[in-house]
Amino acid sequence: MATFLYKLGRLAFRRRHFVALIWVALLTLAGVGAASAPTAASSSFSIPGTEAQQAFDLLEKRAPEASADGASARVVFKAPDGEKVTDPAHKADIRKTVAALGSGSDQVAAAADPFEAKAVSKDGTTAYASVTYKVTSMELTDDSRDALEKTTDKARIDGMTVEVGGDALQAMPHTGATEIIGIAIAAVVLVITFGSLVAAGLPLLTALIGVGIGVSSIAALADALDLGTTTSTLAMMIGLAVGIDYALFIVSRYRAELAEGREREDAAGRAVGTAGSAVVFAGLTVVIALVGLAVVDIPMLTKMGVAAAGTVAIAVLIALTMIPALLGYAGRKVKPTGAKGGLLGGRKRAAKAAGAATAGSPVTGSAAEGSPAKENLGTRWARFVVRRPVAVLLFGIIGLGAAAVPVAQLELGLPDDGAQPTSTTQRKAYDLIADNFGPGFNGPLMTVTDLKGVDDPKGEAAAVQKQIAGMGDVLSASPPRFNKAGDTAMITVVPSSKPSGTETENLVHAIRDEAKDVEADSGADVMVTGTTAMNIDVSQKLNDALVPYLALVVGLAFLLLIVVFRSVLVPLKAALGFLLSVLAALGAVVAVFQWGWLGSLFGVEQTGPIMSMMPIFMVGVVFGLAMDYEVFLVTRMREAHVHGESPQEAIVTGFKHGARVVSAAAVIMIAVFAGFIGSSEQMIKMIGFGLAIAVFFDAFIVRMALVPAVLALLGRRAWWLPRWLDRALPNVDVEGEGLRDAADQGGPEGRRELVNV
Repeated sequence: MATFLYKLGRLAFRRRHFVALIWVALLTLAGVGAASAPTAASSSFSIPGTEAQQAFDLLEKRAPEASADGASARVVFKAPDGEKVTDPAHKADIRKTVAALGSGSDQVAAAADPFEAKAVSKDGTTAYASVTYKVTSMELTDDSRDALEKTTDKARIDGMTVEVGGDALQAMPHTGATEIIGIAIAAVVLVITFGSLVAAGLPLLTALIGVGIGVSSIAALADALDLGTTTSTLAMMIGLAVGIDYALFIVSRYRAELAEGREREDAAGRAVGTAGSAVVFAGLTVVIALVGLAVVDIPMLTKMGVAAAGTVAIAVLIALTMIPALLGYAGRKVKPTGAKGGLLGGRKRAAKAAGAATAGSPVTGSAAEGSPAKENLGTRWARFVVRRPVAVLLFGIIGLGAAAVPVAQLELGLPDDGAQPTSTTQRKAYDLIADNFGPGFNGPLMTVTDLKGVDDPKGEAAAVQKQIAGMGDVLSASPPRFNKAGDTAMITVVPSSKPSGTETENLVHAIRDEAKDVEADSGADVMVTGTTAMNIDVSQKLNDALVPYLALVVGLAFLLLIVVFRSVLVPLKAALGFLLSVLAALGAVVAVFQWGWLGSLFGVEQTGPIMSMMPIFMVGVVFGLAMDYEVFLVTRMREAHVHGESPQEAIVTGFKHGARVVSAAAVIMIAVFAGFIGSSEQMIKMIGFGLAIAVFFDAFIVRMALVPAVLALLGRRAWWLPRWLDRALPNVDVEGEGLRDAADQGGPEGRRELVNV
């Protein structure tokens, strides 16, 4: 592989105009496709294989009017203190407002009069009107939302409190200025790392081009493939982070090759052949982790994973081709490592080391670093860890273990209006309903009874309603409503507890348990659906899929890393370290978003259960990203070990050349992810924080401390591989041994003996 990538890098360097033209053409094509594509409808949400989905599908077939998935708004009216909404003046104002809501937009399907729908609280102080729309919340026009807001604002003039809940006011999530700040921090880190605006600009430019192609392609295909808005946000988040990192590693290796005195074309080829090989395998682990989300069998999550994986694949291809092309354009503006203006090493060119090597003194870790003046921070840290591996290992494990403690109290759920900030009208409406009607009114359940083939459908439906009404934690159960054929009955069940409460979850399971007896006695099939039941089923499905998903992704990546490192213990250590970092990151998420620790610092106005998909999502994404640093850092160690250094010397050499760049890459990725903490969408905010803290734990504690400590303790055993397995595995040559042969085709400079940096 290294030989192929070496030739690809040289070709891209020489044919830079052609390569640049191809990527600009692809960006233009994707942009035109996105601009001309029809506006995507809201992504459909389904959870195959669950009872809630089966009930919804049955309703869609037999009673489509009851299964409409259009947007809805719940307008809550509360009379001034000492007055009631049933007072003639207030009653007239409410009816006038409801009439205006019904006629305010062509997209409105109906607006229910609260006095006719019996949606008035027992004390008469509060009422709510349900407004339904013909289209989904994402298809609502700004005019429809404006009409809803203007009508409710006008109703407030009369002294009544009027708040609006539901998804009709759901707007597109925005990230605010923090995303720009994250990119700005990445730019500063790159300038400090390279000491050159030109060199720093290359990773940013290529990452933005890659994200532009990926996100534009998603927008162009959104309508055809039923992709949601969150899909492009995730692709942008992951693509931007890995795009900068992959380019950073190749540019850094290019500067190191220049420091060895190589010609620029040859240096570009060697950078792609060595660091590019690591990029390919690092990218593969991320792609495996993201595509593996299909195991969960939730179409929305699968689409998010595949779209993000496609953006990562684009980032890899750009790093392998466009980076060497742009390096050709940059010319002497990109300086060698250690040259004046560079900040990765001293002021002296490392070419002296290369000269020593060609004179017969091979540059090993000890030779190159024997003088304290030549040691950088990475070298000194590696020597410290090698001397005290047990202390570093214990300190790291105890620290990550302490951060993971909150995971024991992890509560999962999907956010509703109760998770909105208290300043929003959605949250105020939610609280008014809970206080005056009961918390269960914010998340009613719907039981669907399939009565086809039952002798007495009406009698059986009435019996089911009576049985449910008598269950614990049931506030009310409405009389059965039948479809036109009379073979399907719907009963609205209002729990006594809030939608996200464990009591409501227990009630759903209790109704389903009772339904088994009903089916055995009469043949009627009773199912529970509705948004609340859907959320419960999603959480259960995600929990059930976590272990198989973890086994699949970690298993495939483990096999891939065995091929890369030609070792059994190194991939095993990488997987165990990942588990530590992801558990610690989940613990931090629980502490901030569930317990509220430092919540105000991160803009968390309302604590609550952690999003159900967060654990499995973090496992997938963080595993892929964690393996990035494992591949980039440990391949340098293996490269040194393959060329004759002792295990301890190889650790120091790997840190000398990789630690500073890996640290810069981690800071960049943390900055990019942290930029999404400013999102108005709670899910995006939580994902951004979780990924940022996970990268911090994994890069700076696991990879920078635990990895060298474990390798120091294992010694030569770290690189052990059974002979039969060694013979069976393909030789992918990540270390670049094959470049010796390829270099012979590159002219006088290419025939120079390879000195790995």
